[in-house]
Amino acid sequence: MRKLVVVLLLGLGLLTVGCGSDKNSANITGNWNATLTDNSGGQVFAFTTSLVAAGSSGNFTVNSFRFSTDSPCFVSGETESGTFALSGDFNGNVSGQFGMNVLSGSPGGNALTLTGTVSGSRISGTWILAGSAGCSGGGKFTMTRM
Repeated sequence: MRKLVVVLLLGLGLLTVGCGSDKNSANITGNWNATLTDNSGGQVFAFTTSLVAAGSSGNFTVNSFRFSTDSPCFVSGETESGTFALSGDFNGNVSGQFGMNVLSGSPGGNALTLTGTVSGSRISGTWILAGSAGCSGGGKFTMTRM
């Protein structure tokens, strides 16, 4: 009987550890609102998106990306990609690094790069836009989970 209890406790412990590591990587998964401001605090871009962690690879896929601000730098056909490195505990305290790139489709040649830090249900950091004439700049961004 004692051996059975030990085996059950070990199995439960392994199951808990396995679930914990998936939970940390999945904390990036969800719907997000983003606001990008210039250095004076004025809003430049805003978007909504759905991020899905790609297992434990440190990458994520971007679904349903949509700018909610008009910009001649991003008219249509954007492609998005990103990476993250999260750590945390079983209480949902998550932190880590975040990176995301948005490349314009039409007009082509514009690249928006976000680099920041994840803290729970908030991501914040800096952004840089490089590309065609009139499509450059930088500032700060904040993303919050919806």
